[in-house]
Amino acid sequence: MTGNDIQQYALRFAKTLAQAELSYPFGEDIPVFKVMNKVFLLTSTLQGQPFINLKVLPENGDMLRDIYPSIHTGYHMNKRHWISVYEGEQISKELLEDLISTSYELVVQTLTKVQKQALKIHSSIQ
Repeated sequence: MTGNDIQQYALRFAKTLAQAELSYPFGEDIPVFKVMNKVFLLTSTLQGQPFINLKVLPENGDMLRDIYPSIHTGYHMNKRHWISVYEGEQISKELLEDLISTSYELVVQTLTKVQKQALKIHSSIQ
């Protein structure tokens, strides 16, 4: 997938997740998805190359960087807990869905009990 395709697909998929909200806290050219005001996906461009940032478990980030040449440490993020996904032939829609869902779930795990209950209620209404 091209970098632009990755970004567009990621934004469309993130929009389907419960309570996922699109915002632009860093400017109009950097879409950010949050759940309960916590970032789980960010898109940007570095030296003309579009990418997305996603949260990962540190051991999974190491593995992903070893397997996929276009996955790097998270640009402008905590290098152990975030990855950046750039253009690459090996990047598929299925992989993106898995990475985005994992990022979302990792953020949901950090929510307070009240926030988790609100998310569960909202999810059951939809």
